[in-house]
Amino acid sequence: MDFINMFSLKGKNALVTGASYGIGFEIAKALSNAGATIIFNDVIEENIKKGLAAYKENNINAHGYLFDITDEQSVKENIKKIESDVGIIDILVNNAGIIQRKPMLETTAADYRKIIDIDLTGQFIMAKAVLPSMIKKGHGKIINICSMMSELGRETVVGYASAKGGLKMLTKNICSEFGEKNIQCNGIGPGYIATPQTAPLREIQPDGSRHPFDQFIISKTPAGRWGKPDDLAGAAIFLASDASNFINGHILYVDGGILAYIGKQP
Repeated sequence: MDFINMFSLKGKNALVTGASYGIGFEIAKALSNAGATIIFNDVIEENIKKGLAAYKENNINAHGYLFDITDEQSVKENIKKIESDVGIIDILVNNAGIIQRKPMLETTAADYRKIIDIDLTGQFIMAKAVLPSMIKKGHGKIINICSMMSELGRETVVGYASAKGGLKMLTKNICSEFGEKNIQCNGIGPGYIATPQTAPLREIQPDGSRHPFDQFIISKTPAGRWGKPDDLAGAAIFLASDASNFINGHILYVDGGILAYIGKQP
């Protein structure tokens, strides 16, 4: 058995939603390095331009499309266009999402619906749009970017945790319904990842101490550090490749061990 080629994505088309920057961009880079052709989307045209420039800087010839994952008709039209321009999507990474940190009693129903719409309904719409061609081709990979909040609750993220818990079950349901069609749907649950967005939470304080939230995360993580974006690369390549062809409905948590750990005794 050729183990190296089991992980190759050469000749595969990978659509990573919301991958103009951040974790989605890093996952797309990893898939490209494994041989995949990269397609991404964003809802802001300027982000598409910046994303294309960033991919070019990394010697990646990516294809960017402007559409909203919560708009079912627009998604259908753009998937059809992608199939015409680039080819059938072999790998869908449902990465796009938002988070709102606000106490539950201050969260409006409109706030809650918006998060559910983007972080859960949009993933359903995207999967539904790519599945017919995957079924026709006889194989496909869907990777949902879940979260530790797919398993845990935490104050101020009621909408996000609800959506990510739902996304875990959407992952299992897609597995249940389309597994016999040789479609594998799995999830990646990132831990706390060091990105520009989380940089303020890791700033050294004026007295030389760690930020309180940084201290909290380090104390709860057996690895003793925040994750790096490229810590997600191996998981993404594995779940996108033939190496995971008999793995389905699984959430792979890349969290440095947080979910396995109760924490140190005070």
